[in-house]
Amino acid sequence: MFKRNWKKILISSLVILLPVLAGLILWGRLPERIPTHWNASGAVDGWSGRGMAVFGIPAIILAGHLLCVGATFLDPKNKDQSDKIVGVVVFIMPVVSTVTMGAMYATALGAQVNIMTWVLAAVSVIFIVLGNYLPKCKRNYTVGIKVPWTMDSEEVWTATHRMAGRLWVAGGFVMLGTSFLPGSAALWAFFAEALVLALAPVGYSVWKYSRVK
Repeated sequence: MFKRNWKKILISSLVILLPVLAGLILWGRLPERIPTHWNASGAVDGWSGRGMAVFGIPAIILAGHLLCVGATFLDPKNKDQSDKIVGVVVFIMPVVSTVTMGAMYATALGAQVNIMTWVLAAVSVIFIVLGNYLPKCKRNYTVGIKVPWTMDSEEVWTATHRMAGRLWVAGGFVMLGTSFLPGSAALWAFFAEALVLALAPVGYSVWKYSRVK
């Protein structure tokens, strides 16, 4: 899989590191301490030095990206995985890097950024994209809804991922709407919605497995 997808890995890694270039361009305008953490209300409650923010955080995101990609590509069941699923896996962390670093730089330069809205909206879009491609996901050990009932039955795997795909697309749009709620209401709504999106497919897989077996 590495040989077949090395271009995707390279491009996604470069996208993750693009904020470093942006940070170098903005270096003279950025303060010595840059906001790097926000509380549940969206208020800044953590800062890092300029060097750590510009270089360190993208490096951490890149390391996480390579770890996730490596685990996915080393999974023997993924050798014939759908290219669309691989593409989604490869480009999740670049989105995280762009949103995170964009919010940090904007806040550091004095812009009024609602970080909660940024993050929750980005996660909502990821759910929508994942839901769109989830039914195409072939059974494997690293990507998808990996519970005992789906792993034991190809039929249950397929049915569960079709159901989850439709649910995640619809739920992602609901999440996108509630991400604009004021204050901590957006965060609580997100947690409730994410819990439903996570548990409903598991419950469905149990029911489907009981019908198949």
